[in-house]
Amino acid sequence: MIKLNERAIELVNKAEKQCKTDFDNITSVEFKNQLKVLNAFNDAHIQSRHFIGSSGYGHNDIGKEKLCELFATIFHTEDALVSPLISCGTEAISQTLLGILRPKDNMLCISGTPYDTLNQLIHGVKGRDVGSLKDYNIGYSEVELINGEFDLLTIKTQVNKLKPKLIYIQRSRGYSLRNALTISQIERVIKDIRSYNKTSFIVVDNCYGEFTEEREPTDVGADLVIGSLLKNMGGGIAPTGGYIAGKHELIELISYKMTSPALGVDTGSYELGYKAFFEGLFVSPHVVAEAKKLVALTRTALPKLDYETVPSIEQPISDIVTCIKFNDKDKLVKFTRAIQSSSAIDSDSTLEAGEMDGYEDLIIMASGSFNQGSSIELSCDGPMREPYAGFLQGCLTYQHGKIGLINAIGSLLE
Repeated sequence: MIKLNERAIELVNKAEKQCKTDFDNITSVEFKNQLKVLNAFNDAHIQSRHFIGSSGYGHNDIGKEKLCELFATIFHTEDALVSPLISCGTEAISQTLLGILRPKDNMLCISGTPYDTLNQLIHGVKGRDVGSLKDYNIGYSEVELINGEFDLLTIKTQVNKLKPKLIYIQRSRGYSLRNALTISQIERVIKDIRSYNKTSFIVVDNCYGEFTEEREPTDVGADLVIGSLLKNMGGGIAPTGGYIAGKHELIELISYKMTSPALGVDTGSYELGYKAFFEGLFVSPHVVAEAKKLVALTRTALPKLDYETVPSIEQPISDIVTCIKFNDKDKLVKFTRAIQSSSAIDSDSTLEAGEMDGYEDLIIMASGSFNQGSSIELSCDGPMREPYAGFLQGCLTYQHGKIGLINAIGSLLE
């Protein structure tokens, strides 16, 4: 049984009263996104027969076709590829990059160093051929952000020099300490790039950012967006999967990488059926709004104990993650363990930092989720390195997120 610390309850309730403006703004965005999703369902004439799965080759799979249609409509793109066979966001990104890029092409990342799990995809493994971009002789360069803003001058210099086939933007922070990029920031940099470069494909890793604002990257000029159904777009209901939405020519190339140039997107079955994916997509604007409310509450409450958060109270909320700088290994562990003990699943587990695929540092991760690794559900994780920052994210219901936060703050007060 969870016994909440009275001082922590008082602190969080006081912080909650300060969040009214944030909550009102979040509800307004939720309404517009829910209407957008509902209209997409109505325009696509979704029926219960579309929930039925397929087997074997998966030819004439109407459920899969309708899911792709919905995502293309929501993101205002020519096409989309949505598949339960994509295990996570990292795989969706990998399939995208390897589907579009060819030997001697260049890729330029303009949002700093990408998330840890992409390191081996880009740079490979020393002494081994693992099929990385480097192994395929694909050039890679990156431009750091300056105080959380795009470095427009350096980007222009690098684009003119490298003539990259693909320009990559990571919207969320990963394990860096910056804030998530806003749609307005992405809009400005795309507009600037297009003033001198019309040919490079601009691709945005949209993980954690979907439905946090009224617009998506493809509404402001991105050629392609990529994401995971274990995050925002699955609504905590989809059991697996990922999506890629954008220009038809790019979706076609990526589908060839996922299956074969002879087969493309028409091949691939999922016998269990698609009801969970349709339902998860439908509720996702609300679930994202609940998670954003937890971000607002966390960034208001933690500074009262002198912990720095990103986003701070002055910064916009553009994803479902709050970075908390503990500057103390033991406090990171205590906070993360308290989030685990606040979970509905595996609440009695005692967390220890350990090795995880794709990460160089030991990682401590609380994820008492119904779907393994689901980041839209309440979770908290962080690398065991200075400044020992924890990344609190998700929650299917705001009240669960609030309980978890109170419990975690209580552990810091003990």
